[in-house]
This record gives sequence, structure tokens and C-alpha cells, in this order.
Amino acid sequence: MMSKVRQFTSPVITLEPEDTINDALFLMQKNDIKRIVIVRNGFPIGIVTERDIGRFLEYDKTTKALDKMPIQNTMARNLVTISSEDEDIVTQSAIRMVTFQISSVIVIDSEGKLAGILTKSDLTRIFAGLYGRVYKVADYMSKKIITCRKTDSLLFALDMLNKNKISRLIVTDNEGKPVSVITYDTFLRNSGFFKADKSTRDYLLPSTNAKEMKVGNLIKDELLIVETEDDLATAAKLMTDYKVSGIPVVDSKGSLEGIISSTDIVKAYSEVETHFRLIKKDSHFD
Repeated sequence: MMSKVRQFTSPVITLEPEDTINDALFLMQKNDIKRIVIVRNGFPIGIVTERDIGRFLEYDKTTKALDKMPIQNTMARNLVTISSEDEDIVTQSAIRMVTFQISSVIVIDSEGKLAGILTKSDLTRIFAGLYGRVYKVADYMSKKIITCRKTDSLLFALDMLNKNKISRLIVTDNEGKPVSVITYDTFLRNSGFFKADKSTRDYLLPSTNAKEMKVGNLIKDELLIVETEDDLATAAKLMTDYKVSGIPVVDSKGSLEGIISSTDIVKAYSEVETHFRLIKKDSHFD
């Protein structure tokens, strides 16, 4: 059973509850990951994501430095788990992610100890390999789009991410056409925190003059896009190949229509087997 778990799941990076936010941030950057599982004696007791840390610091009123703040202050404690002995770990994890609106499911062994983690990225990768020519991008894309401009400040963009509880903003030109994307990862990759005094709490901002910096200072004029009629599995493969979790969707003229994300792929994954069963029972089902 454990070999099956390793086949599907991501490597798990862990910390203990007394470790610090500073420790978590360095592990996220070093391992290019978005979440860390908090364990005690091998048992998972919480999980923390880069967005959890960002939201926590936005509203925290203390003056402690990040290397003095225990990670348990930011972690989510209501873990959603699945047994490593489950017959269909992947589909059941997809259903859990959709039901509980989460980005990962903790895999535990028969003793309740940490055995692995399944993330939206894992499910996106698996979907790309299994379900080509089943759905179109238009079937699952979201039409709710939050955008910004190159001339907007970094502080504005970060505030929009936190307030809307999202991972990315689509950057548009004056005609409303997409030109780039700015994400939490963009901030993390350009963070001055990893080169500066660890007392700083603006860990997602590049430098002390960040108030004057604009979105255009961090992004490049290059953009991965898909069209509404493209195969959903193609979009999933692009996300996997380029290590992104969301891609703008455009029409044939390049106008912004929506966004397709790993969350949408997971929703498709949770429904695809049901759709196949319906098709088998009723040839008219479409």
C-alpha cells in the first residue's frame, strides 16, 4: 500500500509546532513548496501554507520577529485525512478537496502517523495523464476574475490577494487583455526577507522601498494562456509542466474570458468517474 501512496503523493516536508514562521518560510523557498505539515511524534497535528502565513501577518498586531513566532500560531488544526489503505486514494482525495475547499489531503498509515500528502498539483498531474479529450476548458473554468495593472503598487496587489483569499491576480493592459500574472509565488521568489534582517515582517515584499514599487517591477511580459475550447487535460499538463496553479483563459481574439486553476481540475477529477458511469448506463448522456 505504501508504494501506491508514494506513486501518487508529493514529498512531505515537516516541522514541529515549536518551530518558527521563519523556519517554515525557508523550507518553502528551499524546497519550492507551498505547504508544510506540522507533526508531533510522527502524528500530523496541523498544516500551514504560504497564504496562511501571509494572512496571519496581515492581521497580527504583535511586534515579534518571524524567527520568534511559533508556526503553531498560523497552522490549520482541522486536518482532512485519508488512509493509506483506501482503495481509491486519488478520487477520494479529490472529493475531500472539493467538499472541504482545501488544497491538500493528509495520508495516514494504520497507526494514524503521517504517510504522505496529496495536493491539488498531484491531482492535476494525474488528471493530465488519464483524462484527455473528456472535458473542455470552458466546462470547468471560472469566470470570476480579479485583475490588476502593471502600474498598481505591490502593496495593493498583495492586499488584493489576501482580501480575496486567492493565489494570483491576472495583470491586464489598458484594453483589458491579459499580459501577465502575479502570484504569491512571485512575491516569495523576489522576497528581500531571505537576504535581510529576520526581524522584518514584510517577508513577501522585495525591499524597504516596496511602497514605491509597482507590479510591473516584478513581472515579465510573458504569459501562459489557454482558450475556452482547449482540452482540459492539456491545461492540466501545462500547469504541471510549468509548475503553475492557474492559467488565464482567452477567446480566439485574445480577450480575457476566465481562469482555469488546479482547483477546477480537482473538481473535474472528483466528477469524471461519475460521468463515465452515467455514460455507460445511458448512451444519450452527454
